[in-house]
This record gives sequence, structure tokens and C-alpha cells, in this order.
Amino acid sequence: MSKNKVWVITGCSTGFGRELAKATIQAGYNVVVTARNLNAIADLVSGNTDNVLAMELDVTRPEQIEKTVKAAIEKFGQIDVLVNNAGIGYFSSIEEAVEEEVRKMFEINFWGLANMTSAVLPYMRNKRSGHIINISSIGGLVSFPGVGYYNGTKYAVEGISESLSKEVASFNIHVTVIEPSNFRTDWSGRSAARTQSAFKEYNELISPFVNGETHGNEPGDPKKAAEAIINVVETAEPPLRLLLGADAYHISVNKYTETLKNFEKYKEVSFNADFQD
Repeated sequence: MSKNKVWVITGCSTGFGRELAKATIQAGYNVVVTARNLNAIADLVSGNTDNVLAMELDVTRPEQIEKTVKAAIEKFGQIDVLVNNAGIGYFSSIEEAVEEEVRKMFEINFWGLANMTSAVLPYMRNKRSGHIINISSIGGLVSFPGVGYYNGTKYAVEGISESLSKEVASFNIHVTVIEPSNFRTDWSGRSAARTQSAFKEYNELISPFVNGETHGNEPGDPKKAAEAIINVVETAEPPLRLLLGADAYHISVNKYTETLKNFEKYKEVSFNADFQD
């Protein structure tokens, strides 16, 4: 484990970001912790000013992204690990979703992540090393009713992450997408907007998500998730994708098992779409 590594973590005020910030600081890494409100992360810096830098960062504001990256380089001289954690949720049926809420979510979950990555990559590329950790979700692999547009943001993260991993491999830069199932954070209660359905049929499907019925009883432990992410960063050959939580594993395996069956069932139809020489 190289304690000289410099981590930049977005969204450190709560949830995964906060637990990962605490764990990396405790482990002795150099860490740039960020949040939209500096007061929310002041305790992370207290007594740790040599190896911790706190920055105000709203990932939808390019000037704050630039300022954060510049400050990280000025203080620590390099950036080794970027954790794109900042994100929000939105609960609604597809039909009744409010466009303003959907666009706001895409600006944070997708464009914020993309812009942070673009800002950090030149330093990693010049150094010819680095690791980008993108916090996705089981919802980036499997879609659920009531969170369709949230699924959309995470599918987008999955897509660019896979392409990016192939583009930067020759620079010795790794990309890992973290795909958690339900973890005991305040994500669904803190930042998620909700649009109640006017239709009984939709409500029967989406009410567990819209009403936060599982909040507080999630099986995932955020502290163990933080440990897993650190271990992945210190692994010689890190994976492109990492499922976190037993539910994430079982749900994903079930989906792809059924998907493969469907591919095989319609294999002849697929092949017949080509020119027949």
C-alpha cells in the first residue's frame, strides 16, 4: 500500500464519499475531500491539515472543478486516484417524470463525473499512472421501476467508463466502476427528489422507491464498501467492474443469465440480419 497516493473524492459530506474519505485519511493517504458546503467536511480536515485538503466543489460548476484540481496539484504535486462519487437520485415513473429534475440529475451524475474525469486525466496521463473510480450502482446494470431516469444516468456512466478504460490503458491508468446494491446511507432520503404517481397501477410498482420504504434497513455496510474500494485501488490488476453487496451479485447474475439465454434463443435471427454471401 502506497501511502504517498493522492486521492480526490467528490461528494464527501455524506454516504459513500464520507466513509471513503474517513477511511483513506485514517490509512494515511493524501486526500482532497470535497463538498458543496465546506462546513459539512470541516471535521475531516481537523488535525489533518498536512495530508488533507478540503475544497468547495459543485461538480456542475466547471470553475470549481478547475480550482479543485489545481489546488490538489499545488498542495500534493499529483493526483493518483479520482473517485467520482457525487450524485443524486430521482424517483418517479417514466411517464410522469419532471424534466427539470431529470436534467438536474444528469448534470450531476453524468456530466459532473465526465467533467471531473476530463480535468484530472491530463495529470494522470503525463504521469502515466492513475486510477479512476466511478461510483455507479446495481441500477447501472439492471433497471427497476420508479428509478428509470436514475438508471439512465448510471447506464451512461457504465458506457463511458468502459470506453475510457480502453482509451487510457496504454497510459497505465485504470478505471473501475463500483456497482453497489442497497447500502445504509442517507442517499434515498437526503438528495433524492420524488414525483408521486397519479395512477394506482404505477404506484404498486414504484411506491417502494418513491416512498423510501427500505430506507434504514439496507443490508450494505458503507464502511465495508470503503474498505473494498481501497483494496481495489491497491490491487495490481483492478477489475473494470466491482459489484458490492450480495444483492448486487445475485441480481446481476440472474439478469445476465437470462440475457444470454435470450441471445441464444434468437441467434438465428441475429445472424440472418447480415448479408448472406
